[in-house]
Amino acid sequence: MIGALALALLAVASIGEMHRVTQQPSGKVRDARQATSLRVTAWYRAAAGARETSIDIGPSGRPFFALGPVAMDGAFADGVRRPVILLSHGFGGSARAMAWFGKALAGRGYVVVAVDHPGNNGIDQMTAPGAALWWERAEDLKLALRAVAADAVIGPHLDTRRIGVAGFSLGGLTALIAGGARVSPENVERFCRERPDDGICRPQIEFAVSAAQARDVFEDPKLKSETNDARADHSVPGVRAVFAMAPVVQPLDPASLRRFGKPLSIVVGADDVTVPARTQAEVAKALVPGGEAGAAARRYPLQLPRPLHGGGAARRTRLSERDAAGGGARWRDHRRAGAVRGRASVTVYATAACRMSSTKRANSSSAAALSGRRSR
Repeated sequence: MIGALALALLAVASIGEMHRVTQQPSGKVRDARQATSLRVTAWYRAAAGARETSIDIGPSGRPFFALGPVAMDGAFADGVRRPVILLSHGFGGSARAMAWFGKALAGRGYVVVAVDHPGNNGIDQMTAPGAALWWERAEDLKLALRAVAADAVIGPHLDTRRIGVAGFSLGGLTALIAGGARVSPENVERFCRERPDDGICRPQIEFAVSAAQARDVFEDPKLKSETNDARADHSVPGVRAVFAMAPVVQPLDPASLRRFGKPLSIVVGADDVTVPARTQAEVAKALVPGGEAGAAARRYPLQLPRPLHGGGAARRTRLSERDAAGGGARWRDHRRAGAVRGRASVTVYATAACRMSSTKRANSSSAAALSGRRSR
């Protein structure tokens, strides 16, 4: 009874939001204004009684993203050092647009740190370098972590021995790079040459960059210092596990996925046509060690505001989550279940070391293994 009451109180606890700015040198070539500033957002459990403000995005009463309230700059709930989740938005997204996920994790005891990736966010003017220099996104997370760890207010609440990374779409690619995967521009160029109609190869509606424009970025002599660094190690030190939602995978070096040693969980939308699971996530599943492991899938209720890219599930629907974590399940095809009766199908695949932990905590415990153990 006491445990149930504690969970109920936890579910309605105030979530604080703080903003910081740090410096990212590559912003000079990625940002349209050549600004080197990197915006950082942190979500965390706030002290009781904190004043809350709605952060919904869009028209009042009919928001595009119903994100609910936060306690802006509210005091932390306590002095406990909590595990950290680094969070990366998708192509043309923003940190704020990922608040539905970040707030859920913060409510479970994590401190979530997100950024607006320069030149590829929905707030600023987007650029071709911002779209094409994907590996710099992992460097953004690295700098954001360094900034909040050194911050006088946020830093004392971080347990930097327990760090996980999560991301959606291109942010899923970012999470994999931050977890240790290496970039291969040649791999994605070859893939798109052979499959020009794949969702990741077509110009995106948020900001259309053609294959020719992407090649121009790589051939621009003014960007040589950045492009020469593409294949380097861009992992974030201390990351213990990775959670990727509908990740783009083809820009990665397959050999680095075969060596990928961290616990990894991937969520994909069965009807996703922008980042098709068959040509993206399933590639990672086949290459990452332990990728064929899994137990009989179990079904969990899950609330995700926008779990898929366009062409998939209805927005803000109740979803069915398949947890294929643990000992021997196969990758499952749920395309036929895609949008039946307002429901949508997602598949969750995880290596044996990264398991779901509670049927009642699916919205946040999808990433519960990210930091190595459950938060307090």
